[in-house]
Amino acid sequence: MYIVDSTVVVPEGKEDELISIYQNRSRKVDEQPGFIKFELLQNDKKPQELTVHTIWETKQDYLNWARSEQFKQIHELEKNYPDQELAQIVPRVYKYKVVAN
Repeated sequence: MYIVDSTVVVPEGKEDELISIYQNRSRKVDEQPGFIKFELLQNDKKPQELTVHTIWETKQDYLNWARSEQFKQIHELEKNYPDQELAQIVPRVYKYKVVAN
């Protein structure tokens, strides 16, 4: 398995707005070969820190998604969020190979 976490820190008071965006996401990733799971995580001690957590069967499955036209379309939409503070946030991305479970 392969896990990709994308973490952002949103301006105070914008947490619910970003959560709502992800609750209403397009779900295009759900249809991708090798995709297993999506979760949006909110840090219990730092509620402004949100992490998109995805699980993939293989690293190649994730790379195929990240290079796809659908991925590009979704991330282009992010640049056009009505709230420009959210649109300009750059995530920290962490990638993990599962080595034991």
